[in-house]
Amino acid sequence: MATIGRFFRAPSGNFFLFGPRGTGKSTWLEQVFPDALRIDLLAPEMLRAYVARPERLREVLAAQPMRKVVVIDEVQRAPALLDVVHAEIEARRGKRRFVLTGSSARKLKRAGVNLLAGRAVRTSLHPFMAAEIGAAFDLDRALATGLVPLVWDAENPTRTLQGYLSLYVREEVQAEGLVRDVGGFARFVEAISFSQASPLNLANVARESEVSRKTCEGYLTILEDLLLAFQVPVFSRRAKRQLQVHPKFFWFDTGVYLAARPAGPLDRPEEIAGPALEGLVAQHLRAWIDYSANDCGLYYWRTKSGSEVDLVVYGRDAFCAIEVKNARRIQPRDLRGVRAFCQDYPSARPGLVYRGSERLVMDGVPCVPAAEFLAELRPGRPLPL
Repeated sequence: MATIGRFFRAPSGNFFLFGPRGTGKSTWLEQVFPDALRIDLLAPEMLRAYVARPERLREVLAAQPMRKVVVIDEVQRAPALLDVVHAEIEARRGKRRFVLTGSSARKLKRAGVNLLAGRAVRTSLHPFMAAEIGAAFDLDRALATGLVPLVWDAENPTRTLQGYLSLYVREEVQAEGLVRDVGGFARFVEAISFSQASPLNLANVARESEVSRKTCEGYLTILEDLLLAFQVPVFSRRAKRQLQVHPKFFWFDTGVYLAARPAGPLDRPEEIAGPALEGLVAQHLRAWIDYSANDCGLYYWRTKSGSEVDLVVYGRDAFCAIEVKNARRIQPRDLRGVRAFCQDYPSARPGLVYRGSERLVMDGVPCVPAAEFLAELRPGRPLPL
């Protein structure tokens, strides 16, 4: 993992660096800020010390005035430290730089992370992008075990992935007392995995989880606060048709989706492989947007009559409608969604990403092999359509 360069670039000044466990935050920080004063709140003894006396940070900083960069790992575990950090930033403007990492936004929301509003930029580190891995990228492997650096770099990626979700349930959910019914939450995780790359119907998920809808909404918030999942809203700018109202649900990484979703002999392969491929493209587009620092957003489009575009990238720097097909061959009917979208939005650039090996143009729509699209997707460059 240490040999793979990341596209993420640190902003100037103070910043929060969020990302799920295992995305390589600590490794990246060690490479970029090797001489930083580092406070690792995953270490139990250090966590106890700073939870008991947050002002200890001020004393440590006073003893090491030459350290110009201070890294606090997993700051959400001791949110009271934010008050001390805030005071230090105000007292020594520009003389010391703070980098605060976190794998959960939940405690920081409660503790008032807004105390640092305007004084620390919020950034995100995502799973590997294909172009970061380069020639070693393998689409089949990425679809099987995902692109979380912790998993990709493991000697046994499958076994590591199997333990990834249980790590979160044990260390983040259960240990922090985020839910009372751990069994209900585990059922929810399994049930919502069937919603990958689909409009989210919480009533159905609640029924399958055997919990109330309100409880289900709380569980979904926990997944998002832990950065394990995200939702993609419907694109509704100047809508000319009646549209779907529910957002799409995605796990932050395709491998984590596969770890959460139970599979058996009654499951058709395409029921799993299709959402996995769309999720892989979605997580890449999400990283491309964040790392490019543009004003684009990620959406999808679906009308009440059934016309659909899997992913829409919209902003000042791009307006693209992208269909994702887990198929080796493309049929004219596969282009209906993007063609309908372009009728409503003629300025949009259509494209289709599929599992074939040849780049095609069918009825004016570029059709790009998934492996090629992902390998060429780089922050700061146009989408490779």
